[in-house]
Amino acid sequence: MAEQTSSLWTGLDLDTAIRLRWALRDIKAKRTKLTPVSPGDLKTLIEMGLIEMREDAPMLNKEAHQVLDR
Repeated sequence: MAEQTSSLWTGLDLDTAIRLRWALRDIKAKRTKLTPVSPGDLKTLIEMGLIEMREDAPMLNKEAHQVLDR
């Protein structure tokens, strides 16, 4: 499973990987009203299969929770 996590970030530069991880943390903590996630980052996280939109709000899925718990 650690391989899956590292493969998620493959091809991303360090700054992007850090920014996306913080975006996941903000979504998990429901801080997106205070610190909105950029539309580009939302699109990337959706494409990575880590979040989905519900009622116009980003929500983490099971994989995203596993990524953050490491």
